[in-house]
Amino acid sequence: MPQLGLTDYFEQFLEKETIFRNKKVLQANYIPDTIPHRKKQIEFVASILAVSLRHEKPSNLFIYGKTGTGKTTVIQHVSESLIKTAVDKQIPVKTIYVNCKLKKIADTEYRIIAELARMLGQDIPATGLPTDEVYNLFLKAIDKEEQIVILILDEIDRLVEKAGDNILYSLTRINPELRKAQLSLVGISNDVRFIENLDSRVKSSLGEEEIVFPPYNALELRDILDKRAKLAFDENIVEPGVLEKCAAYAAREHGDARRALDLLRVAAELSERESGISITPDYIDMAEERIEKNRVLEIVRTQPKQSQSVLLAILELIGKSQKKIETGEVFEKYREICKSIGLNILTQRRISDLISELDMLGLINAKVISKGRYGRTREIYITIPEGLFEQIKSTLREDML
Repeated sequence: MPQLGLTDYFEQFLEKETIFRNKKVLQANYIPDTIPHRKKQIEFVASILAVSLRHEKPSNLFIYGKTGTGKTTVIQHVSESLIKTAVDKQIPVKTIYVNCKLKKIADTEYRIIAELARMLGQDIPATGLPTDEVYNLFLKAIDKEEQIVILILDEIDRLVEKAGDNILYSLTRINPELRKAQLSLVGISNDVRFIENLDSRVKSSLGEEEIVFPPYNALELRDILDKRAKLAFDENIVEPGVLEKCAAYAAREHGDARRALDLLRVAAELSERESGISITPDYIDMAEERIEKNRVLEIVRTQPKQSQSVLLAILELIGKSQKKIETGEVFEKYREICKSIGLNILTQRRISDLISELDMLGLINAKVISKGRYGRTREIYITIPEGLFEQIKSTLREDML
């Protein structure tokens, strides 16, 4: 049988019926008209930002909670409604949303301030200006008219990790320099301990108001999935037990609604590729395996270079043998890697802290063992699926070069 050309393949693909009615409702950037199980959080955020409609500066707000607990969805839902009211009433309120996870936007102080200025209509080159001048252009862009500007920094911990907390200090102290406009900050973080590690001057300014988003439980996740599934698929596409299995997997992963929706979407895609006409519980298991691999790769890619160097040292020491290694061995290998790529070498104590962080992320298991009069050390082994070893090693080498 002759092999299909790509044109023929794509034409046949277009002729096939899709399992989806509206795939967008299962994607992370979809903002629903109503957000289940977040009434209290919506009302709190709205009460903070509402004062902007009276030409008053809202308090700075810090929102934190685990991934997939609705933080971004709620702030975008509230800010969209706020802007709609402001436009209807001709009130000068503006919101700016920045995802600090994006490398080319928030990896340096210059880039983030330049991007904010561009969002306000100020033309700034990608590089070349002194940082002080970029700040002045940003101030000029804000202060060109009487307005309340609400700056939403999503994954704000990534910004501080890359550019330092001096940028937050500058932003929280910007209002005395403005004559017409006023600026409020909304910070969003998955790290509930993030604000504790900030400079005390930044902490007192940024954390004027705080709210924690709790994880969803299995019943809440089942309800969220049911509402989205009714929009995403026709009747009888989702077989019994599918939504419950999705909810159970996601509840196990600290109540992550995003993960639950991803599971359902990927399961549907897998079924569709096999010309299936429905989503069965087996496809949820297949989707879980695929997403888990992607999750591990994403965690590895987003780690700072120092943490990546430690992880690479561990992977190279352990190899495929799955042998256990100790902290001292990791430190020596880490030193070699740092020298080869020109990275500053941290102290052994700091490396021990980074090993603890990798343990918390689930990439390794580091168990403290006693060596009698020789003190204590850590016995380390990898928890990454063996099939991802080489892919992660090559990813780490690419990211660090």
